[in-house]
Amino acid sequence: MKILLIKLGGSILNELHESFFTSLKDLQAEGYKLVFVHGGGPDINEMLDALQIVPEFHNGLRRTTKDVLDVVELVLSGKTNRTLVSLLQKYGFSAIGLHGNDANLLQGDYIDQSALGEVGEITNVNSDLIMNILSLDLVPVLTPLALSENGKTLNVNADMAAGAVAKALNAESCVFVTDVKGVLENGALVERMTLDEAEQLIEDKVIYGGMIPKVKTALKTLQTGIEHVRIVSGKEHFFESGKWVGTSFVEKVRV
Repeated sequence: MKILLIKLGGSILNELHESFFTSLKDLQAEGYKLVFVHGGGPDINEMLDALQIVPEFHNGLRRTTKDVLDVVELVLSGKTNRTLVSLLQKYGFSAIGLHGNDANLLQGDYIDQSALGEVGEITNVNSDLIMNILSLDLVPVLTPLALSENGKTLNVNADMAAGAVAKALNAESCVFVTDVKGVLENGALVERMTLDEAEQLIEDKVIYGGMIPKVKTALKTLQTGIEHVRIVSGKEHFFESGKWVGTSFVEKVRV
């Protein structure tokens, strides 16, 4: 089974173009099974603002008190997940929303409870459950929530969750969907680069600004053992006529 793990950030969700869904259809026609993991940062921040709770971050991760966790779970499960599932259904996909803290789907452990609160990293993925869902020709859409050993819900960074799920499913590729088609050098799309090349481009400031965290996340995911990690755009075709459009990261060039 060829599995494609697609990570969607909350910020791109409302900007997805029809051509993005056409690319997904083309990938299904090529035999890929699709699995989604999504974030929900903008929706979460909007709700926190409405409740007059000031967002806090530590080393790039959302500091999650119990009050913040209630908001995170409410928004991810009740709004963002439903929005993505509805969008996929609109374009003809049999999508099903799954919450990572249900049925031991995603199990996790605290990263640093004193500094981050209810924030975790994934220690185990119920891959059998996801594979069973895929066998029914359904498209699973997962929230990045995990359950600790003692039954507590943990907030998991969506990028980290995507990498962990991709690894557990032995996915052929992990795709990070953004608002740009990939890494540009002198205005031209870089279609393929190795880990070393990417790090050099960051050092040379060819990769800069908001693209740096995107690339670093891609590289981190690559090091989990996924063969191909890609950055693509949600605003246009990213797969067409059997060809990928975006930046593909590989650990090293194969001879």
